Formats: sequence, C-alpha cells, structure tokens
Amino acid sequence: MLCLTASSSPSPSPSLPPRPSRPAADRPGPGISVSHSGSSFLFFSFVSGLRSASRRFPDAMPRAQGGGNVRLSAVPAPSSLRWSWPRKAKSKFSVPVSAPRDYTMATAEDGFGDLPIYDLDPKFAGFKDHFSYRMKKYLEQKHSIEKYEGGLEEFSKGYLKFGINTENDATVYREWAPAAKDAQLIGDFNNWNGSGHRMTKDNFGVWSIRISHVNGKPAIPHNSKVKFRFHRGDGLWVDRVPAWIRYATFDASKFGAPYDGVHWDPPTGERYVFKHPRPRKPDAPRIYEAHVGMSGEKPEVSTYREFADNVLPRIKANNYNTVQLMAIMEHSYYASFGYHVTNFFAVSSRSGTPEDLKYLVDKAHSLGLRVLMDVVHSHASSNMTDGLNGYDVGQNTQESYFHTGERGYHKLWDSRLFNYANWEVLRYLLSNLRYWMDEFMFDGFRFDGVTSMLYNHHGINMSFAGNYKEYFGLDTDVDAVVYMMLANHLMHKILPEATVVAEDVSGMPVLCRSVDEGGVGFDYRLAMAIPDRWIDYLKNKDDLEWSMSAIAHTLTNRRYTEKCIAYAESHDQSIVGDKTMAFLLMDKEMYTGMSDLQPASPTIDRGIALQKMIHFITMALGGDGYLNFMGNEFGHPEWIDFPREGNNWSYDKCRRQWSLSDIDHLRYKYMNAFDQAMNALDDKFSFLSSSKQIVSDMNEEKKIIVFERGDLVFVFNFHPSKTYDGYKVGCDLPGKYKVALDSDALMFGGHGRVAHDNDHFTSPEGVPGVPETNFNNRPNSFKVLSPPRTCVAYYRVEEKAEKPKDEGAASWGKAAPGYIDVEATRVKDAADGEATSGSKKASTGGDSSKKGINFVFGSPDKDNK
Repeated sequence: MLCLTASSSPSPSPSLPPRPSRPAADRPGPGISVSHSGSSFLFFSFVSGLRSASRRFPDAMPRAQGGGNVRLSAVPAPSSLRWSWPRKAKSKFSVPVSAPRDYTMATAEDGFGDLPIYDLDPKFAGFKDHFSYRMKKYLEQKHSIEKYEGGLEEFSKGYLKFGINTENDATVYREWAPAAKDAQLIGDFNNWNGSGHRMTKDNFGVWSIRISHVNGKPAIPHNSKVKFRFHRGDGLWVDRVPAWIRYATFDASKFGAPYDGVHWDPPTGERYVFKHPRPRKPDAPRIYEAHVGMSGEKPEVSTYREFADNVLPRIKANNYNTVQLMAIMEHSYYASFGYHVTNFFAVSSRSGTPEDLKYLVDKAHSLGLRVLMDVVHSHASSNMTDGLNGYDVGQNTQESYFHTGERGYHKLWDSRLFNYANWEVLRYLLSNLRYWMDEFMFDGFRFDGVTSMLYNHHGINMSFAGNYKEYFGLDTDVDAVVYMMLANHLMHKILPEATVVAEDVSGMPVLCRSVDEGGVGFDYRLAMAIPDRWIDYLKNKDDLEWSMSAIAHTLTNRRYTEKCIAYAESHDQSIVGDKTMAFLLMDKEMYTGMSDLQPASPTIDRGIALQKMIHFITMALGGDGYLNFMGNEFGHPEWIDFPREGNNWSYDKCRRQWSLSDIDHLRYKYMNAFDQAMNALDDKFSFLSSSKQIVSDMNEEKKIIVFERGDLVFVFNFHPSKTYDGYKVGCDLPGKYKVALDSDALMFGGHGRVAHDNDHFTSPEGVPGVPETNFNNRPNSFKVLSPPRTCVAYYRVEEKAEKPKDEGAASWGKAAPGYIDVEATRVKDAADGEATSGSKKASTGGDSSKKGINFVFGSPDKDNK
C-alpha cells in the first residue's frame, strides 16, 4: 500500500490551479565500536530524549538523532566490526552508493526500486512503497513546474512578478487572492482612496493593476505606505499588508499600532551595492547564532549596522566561520523571537532597512564569515491584521495559503499551517528562499520547525522510539516533504555551496541525504538531544552521578551517513523560564563571585571548569559542525526575556552584556578565551570535519572519557576532586604527542597544572593488528597527568631527522598585529603552591578582550626546527 499523507483530496496528483490550458556526499561511519541488534548494517538508533522537545513542543516528543535499531556502544568491539581509517584527518572518504541516476518521469512508473538510499540501509527496502510514492510526487511536481513555469529557477523568481515591481514605464502590482470579490491598491500615493485604482482578476485568482509613471517617475514613490484592500464577499472591505511586501513598519508611538506595507525601491544612488564575494563553504561550520535586536548592551532594540560594526568583529575574533541570524523576517510580536512571521519578504524593520541588512551581510563576508538565515516556513503568524493570515477569509484550502480546519492550525503555537500542495504556496515559499539568497546574499538557511512539517501530527504528544514505521507511513506529510525536496534542490542549484540546516527533533532518516538519492536534501540536522542531556545532569544529578558512557552515547548517537550540528546550548536553553548554562552552574554567585581580584569560590571554580568542558566535548565529539548562541561563549549570566506585559515591557534581559567579557578583572574573559581557542584548534587540525571518531575509554569510577577525533587525542576528567598522574591513554599512531589545548591553563581561568612542554612518547600495546590484545582496542598508548575537571587535547608530532627543539606544541606564539602575544612561562599557582607533577611549565593568563587572541598551535615544522 502506498503511504499517503492524509488529505482532503482523494487524488495523489499535484494540486495545481485550474488553468484551462493545462491538464488537471557520502561519508563512512565514525570509528566507534558498535553492537548489533538484528542487522549487520551499522546505524545509530534514537535514544529517548531527556525532556520535552523544544520551546514550541512543551508537550511533544523527546528528541531523536537518528532511526534504526542498532545502538551505538563505545565499548571495545571485535576487529570484524572496525573500520580501517585514513591516517590524516583531511583524507577524503566515501561510502558505497550507487552511481547518480537520472530519474525521469518514465522511471516514476518503475517504483524507484533502485534509489541510492537503499544502499545505505537494508531496512529501507521495507518502505519502498513510501519512498517510491514520495519520489514520484516530487518528480511530478517538478515536471509540472518545468512544463508550465519554465522550471524551478524561473518559478522561484516570483518576487519579480508578484508584489510591486517596475515594468518598463509603469508600476505593476499583483496579488494572489482568489477569495476576494473586488480589490484595490491604496496608500499614500492616492491618499488611501482606492476608487481610482481598482484591480482586475485573472482566471487563477491573481489580482493586478498597472499604474503608468508620472513625468517619468513611479506613481508610487519609494518608502511610501501601501495596502491591499479587498472585498471579502460578505459586504465587508478589509485592508491587508501586501503578501510580497519587502518592508513593513508601524507607528512605534502608538501601542499595538498595525503594520503598513512600505514600497521599497530606492533610487540607484541609495541602493546598497555588495562589495565582497561570498566566502567559500567551510569543511565544518562553526556557527554563531545571533539575534540582532538583542545584540546591543543598551536596553533597547539594536540595529543591523550596530551589529555589523560591533558584534561581527567579536564573532570573527572568536574564530567562528558562520553567523546564523534569527528574527530577520518581519514579525509583529517581538517576543516571538522571530518565529511568528507576519511578512515573509520583509526585513524586520525594528533593526533597520533592507539596505542596512545588506550592509551587515556584506560586512560579514568581508570578514570571511558566511551568513545563514533562520527561515520559518513551518507556519505563519495567526495575526490577521498584519500577516498572511489576513488573506484567509473562510475560503476552501485550494484558494488559501493554509489548510482549513484543524489541519490548518497549530494548537501549541497558535499559528497557521501552510498547504504545501498548492501551486501558489509553492511559488510563494520557493521564491521567498530565492529572494533572500539573491537580494541579500545569504549563504543558506536554518529551517525552523521541520518536525512540524514532516508529520501530520506535527510531533505533538509524540515520542519517537526509532521505529522506521514512525517516519515512513500515513503520519508523514508527503506534500511538505516534497516541498522541502524542491526547496533543497533549488537552493543547491542556485548556490551549490549553500548550507541548509534542519531543526528536526524526530530524527527522520535520510533527511540529510541528497534529493537525487531519495533523501530530503538538507546538509545538516541539529543534534537536539545533546543540550537535553547536559540540562538533565546539571539540574538533576550530582557530579559523581554523571555517567561517562551516557554522555559519550548521547554525543555519538547519530546516523553516520547524515551530518549533525552539535551544540550545548542555543537560544532555546536560555529563554524565559530557563537559564544559560553558566547561570545553571553558578547561579547567584555570578553577581558577586566573578571578580578575579579575589579567590574563586568552589561554585565559581566548578562552574567555569564545567562550562569549558561541556562546550568542548560537545564540539569535539557531538557532530560535524558546532553552534553557540550569542553571549554563551563567555558564560553570559541569567536568561532571555523579551519586553512584554509580564515584565513591564523591560529590555533588561533582552540584551547582551559584552562588557562582562571585556573587563579585565572579571572571570568571563577566561571562558571567552577558551571559546576562541576551541575554534582555533579546529582551524588548525580540522577535527570537526574528520570522519575518524573513536571513543576508547569511558571510566565510570574515575569519571574519564578518552577519544580520538581526527589527528587529536582528547582526555576529559569530569571527577570533581581526583588527579590522575600517569593515566594511560590509548591512541592509534605511535610517536611523540604534545599538548594542543588545555582547559586548565591559567589564561583560561584554570590552575596551570598540566605541562605544555612535556613530550609524551607512546608504547606499543599487544600484537599489531589484533585489537583484543591492545589497550582499550588501541595499538599504542601514552601517559598523561589529568587533573580534576579538566580537558586536554593532544596532537602527534611528525618526527623529522633533526633533533626536536624543546619549545612546546601548545605554546601561544607571537601574535599578529592588533592581537595579543601570550608566551608560555613557568608559573606558581597561589592556590596550589608549586605546580604539580608534570607541570614544569604552564601557560600564563592573558587578556581575552574583543580583539581576540591569535592562538598559534605548535606545528610539526616548528617542533623539529
């Protein structure tokens, strides 16, 4: 039986307007031991999340990161289950997949029995009916668009046809409103009297009007207010903001004032011209999630230009390579965090104009930063006065942007749900993506609320256990899946290096496989179970109750053929009702105990140490990219709360206190410096993009996790009090290892107990090629000093013929102009006395201001001069 989505229409064919002229990258699995559960193919299954799904799913499902019934295990595995790994982190890799096929309409009749995704997981074969139906619908829709619109690329240029545009010597306005009985264009240009500007309607429900230029100038001036007035058919006329409007404003002096559409068509001299090319796509995105409005220190709404000039340099200094901007699309309710969109083509006017946003994106590109936009196509604001919902006047779903009845309303979000089968809805949403990429040079998107799109139940009150029947059945909204396939195909066609991230809490398999293979086409999914694990431990467990195997499992529990973005905390974790991770760790002591002029209390010492460890292990082991929310890199205190009636419209918790990390005598600088170093480490060693990931030790008694990622060996000691001198660490390659990054360095607020100039020579373990005779299944080992609540990354020195110079692989070398030179020197810790065993030389403290620190990690060439 074909797995059909629930629909009011009995026909599986694409839903098209009644037009008279037409018929009605591959990656191998991570080097982690796995245990079988009925299948020889290695997939990671979903493990139940630890709390409800997200800010928009308070009663919904726990978070998943992949389907399947083979669970990841980090215990030693037999040699027959291990992969042979390339020796260099940057080595290319692939998994066996079929050669690319050219699926045509003819093959749609064949049932798609040979989709490449079937080569990835034998269990997909049991759902061939579903995949065949899904691919058939996708190709039918794509073929129809090619036949009647000239292809997806032309179809997605709807913003050049709809809304207000200049065509030759006239201004032309078009609006799809099939339910309207009469329509007018009103605004400043005609004193809001539309009697002289009545519109005409075509056979497809599109209203239009052509207004000739006056004395060679547009009749509707740039930056003038406009609205679409139409007759509902019940005797009432209503005024609505044009659906394709590119700018919308309101009278801020009036409480609850409605929005007006603003015709934005600046003269040539006032248009922003991009000066810088897009940066190349990084091997692994290190994403800085930001909200422009709350990015300033003053208790007010910040602007695009302020963000560009003041915040982007900080992001660059902390060595991120990607910025993800929230709340760009216009939303009348500021406290919605930008997720209740009213005007999809309009930039949020609170922070400036479209030209200001272009300046921001161009400034980011000049700094080598790619820019992603948080796009909301999962739902629309229910606001009828200002938003798209105002075009719904009770008509049937074929004449609306939204489904009717319960299917068109999200009861938890209080918002409207799109009908993705409608022709004009597809045009609207696909053109929306094209508009932001073409006009504003965005480099990709983070799709919000994908789970709600994927399923007819929207994930409400659902708990995903990893059974494939949950993903590929009658609950799947195939129309929405087809839209996302079209969208991903389009975006990567327009910009092959686009980065598109899905926020999905269900863990649907092949969400992040290419459309040609039978997947949905996203590049990455957010690893949403990870922050739940940390929050559960911080709120509900004592430090000695933390399970090392559970932490490792949560971080590595993902489908190895689909990429993930790992994060310890995003904006979700700090909105009102919750706290930032730093505030969970240190709470009220952050108000009094962050001065470096006094000894750190046990709470502050623990908090800073765990803040660094949690973010670092999440980055190093949790995925193929990393994300951090604005301010959390330096342990921003408290929480986020937008101005609202409940807080007397205060902006106090809706800003970022950057000065906390800039003031030299406050300890926030230490967390900021470590964040800079984490990102710099990936710049140097590219471990995030490496497929080599081996967890060799999870010691529950000693609270230690040891793993390899790329060319680095990581040692995390979560024990609150025990130091292990001479702790044995397994590794792959023999040779000499040195410290690459040490969270206990004084410049990161640590105690300087780990020596940075010591050489760690390996010893062979067991019989070569026989893992069961090795140490923790690793053929070599070396010994380290591991103080409590520390994490240290080690790298292997490539031996040369010349005698090594004792300079230390983790020395902080001479900085570039404008940066800070921090040299490693012998220190004596005031609290601990003389440095402990293995600490002949430890790193010093240093300023970690917004200018940043240029971390120069030891290289093989330097160490052997």
